[in-house]
Amino acid sequence: MTAPQHLTSPQGRTLAFHRHAGKGPGVVFLGGFKSDMNGTKALFLHDWAAQQGRAFLRFDYSGHGESSGDFLDGSIGDWADDAMAAISALTEGPQVLVGSSMGGWIALLVARAMPERVAALVGIAAAPDFTEDGMWGNADEAQRKALMRDGQIALPSDYSDEPYIITRRLIEDGRKQLVLRDALELPFPVRLLQGSDDTDVPVSVALRLFDHATSPDLRLTLVKGADHRFSTPQCLKLVTTTLEALEV
Repeated sequence: MTAPQHLTSPQGRTLAFHRHAGKGPGVVFLGGFKSDMNGTKALFLHDWAAQQGRAFLRFDYSGHGESSGDFLDGSIGDWADDAMAAISALTEGPQVLVGSSMGGWIALLVARAMPERVAALVGIAAAPDFTEDGMWGNADEAQRKALMRDGQIALPSDYSDEPYIITRRLIEDGRKQLVLRDALELPFPVRLLQGSDDTDVPVSVALRLFDHATSPDLRLTLVKGADHRFSTPQCLKLVTTTLEALEV
């Protein structure tokens, strides 16, 4: 695997990335919480875009993968800033944003801040507002008090033996980035892909986003039996056929 290139963001963070040139609109992959640009979906889309001759960008948020910083110092706002810095510096013209899990929330923040740079948005188990509705909402009173007192708590992970460390800053900054409380105008095609067996981001979240957002062309596809990873061959194929069918 080739070594990544690096970009210094306006905030002084060093972001690792891979990209290749091609026809537009380019595709930008936005990964999930604690994931990186070498995950299954990112690499699958990288190869697909190369075969299609499409411009493509994948990168690591600060504190993730090969980028600078400590994960525990980061927040949704920081990672959205990273995404906007990468899109601004490394792409040209409107892009198709593909956001997986937390990356779906990041994509919505990018779209809200710079809609002129978004040609379309594809959410894969998109998780808007999850720090508030999931992490904080599911915490009991003792956990909330410990988080506020100690600055962090540990929550079990379904994907690793290591627990998730949730910081007070992550929760408090997340409240400044919420997208499901106020009007969410998305003036471009939006495709939401969601597995029925997703226990991390349940179908109710996809339905809430579907009902809440305003778009001239918004569609939700439910895949029976698919889980949060959405990485089976059938699911990956659905992502690329969805991209190919977009009229952008």
